[in-house]
Amino acid sequence: MPISPLAGEVRHLLETLGVNGGDLRGDRVVRSPIDGREIARVGDAGRAEAAEAIGRAAAAFPAWRAVPAPRRGELVRRFGETLRVHKESLGRLVTIENGKILQEGLGEVQEMIDICDFAVGLSRQLYGLTIASERPGHRMMETWHPLGVCGIVTAFNFPVAVWAWNAALALVCGNTPVWKPSEKTPLTALATQALFRRTVEAFDPALAEIAQLVLGDAAASAALVDDPRVPLLSATGSTRMGRAVAPKLAARFARAILELGGNNAAIVAPSADPELALRGITFAAVGTAGQRCTTLRRLFVHDDIYAAFVPRLAAVYGKLRIGDPREPGTLVGPLIDGAAYEGMRKALDQAARDGGTIAGGQRVLSNEWPDAFYVQPALVEMPAQTEIVTRETFAPILYVMRYRALDDAIRLHNAVPQGLSSSIFTGDMREAETFVSAEGSDCGIANVNIGPSGAEIGGAFGGEKETGGGRESGSDAWKAYMRRATNTINYSKALPLAQGIRFEV
Repeated sequence: MPISPLAGEVRHLLETLGVNGGDLRGDRVVRSPIDGREIARVGDAGRAEAAEAIGRAAAAFPAWRAVPAPRRGELVRRFGETLRVHKESLGRLVTIENGKILQEGLGEVQEMIDICDFAVGLSRQLYGLTIASERPGHRMMETWHPLGVCGIVTAFNFPVAVWAWNAALALVCGNTPVWKPSEKTPLTALATQALFRRTVEAFDPALAEIAQLVLGDAAASAALVDDPRVPLLSATGSTRMGRAVAPKLAARFARAILELGGNNAAIVAPSADPELALRGITFAAVGTAGQRCTTLRRLFVHDDIYAAFVPRLAAVYGKLRIGDPREPGTLVGPLIDGAAYEGMRKALDQAARDGGTIAGGQRVLSNEWPDAFYVQPALVEMPAQTEIVTRETFAPILYVMRYRALDDAIRLHNAVPQGLSSSIFTGDMREAETFVSAEGSDCGIANVNIGPSGAEIGGAFGGEKETGGGRESGSDAWKAYMRRATNTINYSKALPLAQGIRFEV
């Protein structure tokens, strides 16, 4: 297959971002989903190389944990400033390597900047507690301490933002991260690592090894999973991956932050603002070509408005501009590769056998880009929530179903194995409050009058059930990256025992 015309632009972007040309040698071919052709080659690390990276991070940990947390925050602040300077170049590289539209590529880098800002403030707020003691002359307190090496395994769909969610928090908490990115998006990882290393070397050259990068396949990930020097692993990927990883981590009593499958749904109630709902649903369903963890995949529309609302949604789908994600005005870029397209076709074939009525779903632009996989997002009206609807297909397929009573919609909404994100469009306060209550959505994210995707960094991100239960990013997600110690200090001259126990020697 010939080299992509994009390869020259990619080389220029990597040089601008500080990537060493020596990192662009190896046998692994990197392809852009824009045209499906080769844009670079990189090397693969196996278990031995991954173990060496873990060793470097472990060796750097004692010095890094001794740095005061606000000073650690200062490094992260400076990294955020570096990202601001290089936002355009890194965002464009994300688009070329991942295929998401340029607005989303730039948005992903902004998300990195935002989590850096959050982490800077957090570095002065790693609060413990003072606890009342039952014993006179005693004080109890709770303190938080760094864990050590933190493994981070990321997926192709957010090739740099998810690393930043984890790394920014891990760093201010005093840990040393080791990153294994997706094999499909190694170039953005190389660029991010180069920017971070440049920042840390200017900050303090003695700390240059506090963050490591390991390119490779499942063997490199397995090294992070199995190594006892890695007390925490944050892994983003499929539920299948989580089933393989979680028991191994549990066997050595390591911590896991798992962000796995999502089969996200929205409910459109009769009182919903139709214009707002149309915009929210469309972005959530087709953004990133349906390849977000939080992509909207199931839609429940009330019977009373179904006949008016669904045709309007279909009309919006019919106008979507599909094409080169670098071009202004493009709303839907390509799928990541041919395997994603095959998965989409198989799901649509099954939906048709189940009685679904399909609009869209076909491959487009294949004459212009025969090696790339652009698709018309699919709108599938289903007679019921069949087995294929309860599966996550990582592609722009939106299954649409009717409901009569809110209780029934919530029951169907929750009747899937995944539990990441959810939303309801309604003008009824009782419906909105029911949906976000314990009787409503069983997901980690439950929204009202916005779609299930596009989370802000200020809230903890993650879900329940087969989504894995982990939390990243904002709120108090930082606690997963630290160990808790309860301290009791006796400042008296007596030694009273708890629970009134008498023990005279």
